[in-house]
Amino acid sequence: MASTTVDLNKSTVFTELESAIHLALETYSNVHRGNGHFSMVTTHLFDRAREIVLEYLGLNKKKYLVIFCTPRRAATLTGQIEMGKYQLLSSQDIGLSLGVTALAVLKKSLPEGVPFQPGGGTARLISKDWVIWARGSDKFEAGTPAIINIIAFAKALRMIQYSGKDTFRNAPAEKLSVAEILYHDELDQYSGSEMLDELRKTLIGRGVSVPTVEGIKPFINLDNSASTPTFTPVWNAFRRSWRQSGELKQEIVQEVKSICSVFLNAPLTEYEIIFTSNTTEAINLAAESFRLELNDKIEPVVISTLLEHSSNDLPWRAIPNGSLIRLSVDADGFIDLIELEKLLISYNQEKKYGKKQIKLVAVSGASNVLGICNDLALISRITHRHGARLLVDGSQLVAHRKVDMEAVGIDYLAFSAHKLYAPFGCGVLVVRKGLLQFEPAEQGLIRSSGEENAGGIAALGKALVLLQRIGMNQIQKDEQALTKHALVGMARIPGLKIHGVKDPESPLFADKLGVIPLEIKKKIAYQVAKELAIEKGIGVRSGCHCAHITVKHILHVGPGLEKFQKLIVTLFPKLSLPGVVRASLGIENTKEEVDRFIQVLGEIANKSQSSSKKEVQQQIKDFVMTSADRVYN
Repeated sequence: MASTTVDLNKSTVFTELESAIHLALETYSNVHRGNGHFSMVTTHLFDRAREIVLEYLGLNKKKYLVIFCTPRRAATLTGQIEMGKYQLLSSQDIGLSLGVTALAVLKKSLPEGVPFQPGGGTARLISKDWVIWARGSDKFEAGTPAIINIIAFAKALRMIQYSGKDTFRNAPAEKLSVAEILYHDELDQYSGSEMLDELRKTLIGRGVSVPTVEGIKPFINLDNSASTPTFTPVWNAFRRSWRQSGELKQEIVQEVKSICSVFLNAPLTEYEIIFTSNTTEAINLAAESFRLELNDKIEPVVISTLLEHSSNDLPWRAIPNGSLIRLSVDADGFIDLIELEKLLISYNQEKKYGKKQIKLVAVSGASNVLGICNDLALISRITHRHGARLLVDGSQLVAHRKVDMEAVGIDYLAFSAHKLYAPFGCGVLVVRKGLLQFEPAEQGLIRSSGEENAGGIAALGKALVLLQRIGMNQIQKDEQALTKHALVGMARIPGLKIHGVKDPESPLFADKLGVIPLEIKKKIAYQVAKELAIEKGIGVRSGCHCAHITVKHILHVGPGLEKFQKLIVTLFPKLSLPGVVRASLGIENTKEEVDRFIQVLGEIANKSQSSSKKEVQQQIKDFVMTSADRVYN
């Protein structure tokens, strides 16, 4: 670590750090595999954070790599690595409660086999029967990491190198009440559609312009299913909370539990609320607890579907003596409920399979590929009628539709704040009381690990308060109108194919979110997404979206081609596989943005081939580097 120090006022350093985080938020998107300018900037910032950690620790980046963890995951991983082969550095060590632990480990000492928490991003390729795990850090960073918190951590390390190790310690607390942080803001007088209009004006990153073929254009984010941007009131809740006393932070945590309880109709007398780092960790916790309650009397069966994100598939494969059955879905993505009931009857009532018993039905509340919301109330009735429990992956659902856990009968619900306009590293597991099987000490570690990120929890609470003031019915109405507009315009483009529900006049459209998977004839998905960014500054995502089984199902990838893909990925790990382009809408999007999207899709579809546009691509690279330098330098 550099020895030069500068005496800076404590408030000044926090102001500088907050300024850097705000800059990162202006170009925020999810890391890796995103094709838009913002995803490229965030990915560069995230990758650079690993290098900064190694620089701070004085470790050789050719020999070491950095895994960003929650405190609990770090403790588990270090238990699998020989002492002396790693170093730990946490945000708590430098006086910040970001919930970030950096594990710097010798590359040759990484644990082999199945990762402790499998899920989104930990696998390179997935089939129904086998998995090719990711390499390096990705294998151990299940789900979307706390990206903004990690960038803040790295920036703080850079600042400490110049201003000393106590830079962020014992900073004077901003004395605010829980109500001031979570409930009051400049939009207090608004509600409904007027509230939504006013909130859009506070979007952080609104109006940021990027280089395109047509010159500098405002960036359009159509990648909300991957992660969402944030708004000034949510950012204010984050930055105000992390400078409070430990006692007030605990009050914030408890109040956000109450906010979650009301928002989801999950009474605290009936449900526990556990804060995690993301949806993937929440589902893994449920699976870990599920394993603890098993005995020799049964061989547990979990029912899932072909629609699942890998985070709601991979954890259930690791159940001892267990098996996983995936329900079939139709072309639009709707589950076969007759099949569900037949399976439950044959396993649980008729006992046709001996000790095998269906204990859990684990389904997505909304597909991250097709955008379909299956009937959770009906699924719940069928599930509970035959003695099983219901777990819902709500990561794609909670920001877009009203969720009523008590009325529907959901036993476990997992979701992430970063898909709810609060990208500060907070996830949630809401679970019916009595279902978690952890010993008290372990449950205490689970709680403290998640609750260390008080700022992320505050941001989630504030986001839910804002959505309540708009009203989930209003959000659904606006998003469906925008989705209809998009589908009608896209239907006019020759050679463009939309998967799933595509007719806004169909009665099925009521169960469709603003998630639109598409292909253009004779065009590779990755190239289409890249062209959208280059031509008009539009950020979407392409590939398999951590839902490989779903994408292979809708693309009709047979066993022969699947085996060939496995061979290709094994031989050429960096090669991109076929997939679909996914555009996904959020509350910040407008009709004008959708019109630009439709226009450029038509232009791409009418081109015989893509041009390289090397000059613009270089401008984009310069934009990425300049944006990152503004944060870290």
